[in-house]
Amino acid sequence: MSGRDNGRAFIGSFTSAGGRGIIHAAVDAGTGALTERGVTDAVADPSFLALAPDGSVLYAVSETDEGAAAAFSAEGGRPRLIGDPVPVCGSSPTHLTLTRGHLLTANYGSGSVTVLPVGADGGLLAAAGVLQHQGAGPNPDRQRGPHAHQVVTDPTGRWLLATDLGTDSVRISALDTASGELAPHGETALRPGSGPRHLAFHPAGGHAYVLNELTPTLTVCRWDAEQGVLEPLGETPVLPDSVDTESYASEVVVSLDGRFVWAANRGHDSIAVLALDETYEKPELVTTVPCGGRWPRDLTLDPAGRRLYAANEHSGDVTWFDIDPETGIPVRAGSLQAPAASCVIFG
Repeated sequence: MSGRDNGRAFIGSFTSAGGRGIIHAAVDAGTGALTERGVTDAVADPSFLALAPDGSVLYAVSETDEGAAAAFSAEGGRPRLIGDPVPVCGSSPTHLTLTRGHLLTANYGSGSVTVLPVGADGGLLAAAGVLQHQGAGPNPDRQRGPHAHQVVTDPTGRWLLATDLGTDSVRISALDTASGELAPHGETALRPGSGPRHLAFHPAGGHAYVLNELTPTLTVCRWDAEQGVLEPLGETPVLPDSVDTESYASEVVVSLDGRFVWAANRGHDSIAVLALDETYEKPELVTTVPCGGRWPRDLTLDPAGRRLYAANEHSGDVTWFDIDPETGIPVRAGSLQAPAASCVIFG
């Protein structure tokens, strides 16, 4: 790498839709530009990725009907498998997170969350626990049963929160690291038919913002980490009232300084910019800007908090934006071809 290429990014994609698997890219420190360094198609449909804290191991879901997760060595140009992919005992895993020596996957098809222990070499061991969600929602096409879409840890690392699009709820649980089992703790009901997809915490730790896929809105919640309680406060649109395009929100990101929230809209193909007030509880939609392509499945903030990267699935590219620090408005700066792109992570 040159002196300016002092960062790394990994791009996931859908191989079943023409994607190349996982792309390893260098990140130019001055411009944010991505340059491909290596690629692997060792796993089908690696749609979401996560890195070990030390950056040495890369993890991917395999978003197939059978459902699996895999570990890769992240060192060098081309990610290399560590052991074989491991079944998640659920279908169509869409998200994953690392916590306390375990990898957890949110399985959309089966509506469950799986716990996979991480071995000494960073590889994955057989599933230690599966937490099956129950319930349904009012949308007959999308909510006939549970659809766990994301699982994340809260800022304290004590609790796990799983957004369930099928049941209009966020499930809260605690991980028993000795057994690998998840102990259900609580369930927060959101508006019926909203279809919660992903959530992001405010950097101050006391609030979370849930992005709803089936209705393009953001639900503001107060988070009590002591009690493990998520309290919905209200919804804010992520598209102007004048928009009549069918659109499905996908990803939510909060700025490092806690002043802005961004949301990606598929269909409208835009990034919504919302400004937060001093209470963090009243986001205001400032504007939307084009996402630089079509069908932005993922939206990611770079580690410095200066740029946003949109993984545009249908146009097959990752587009990056410089963020105006005063207004929070992203300005397009470049793109990298990445067929069927589904996520971007840095590390």
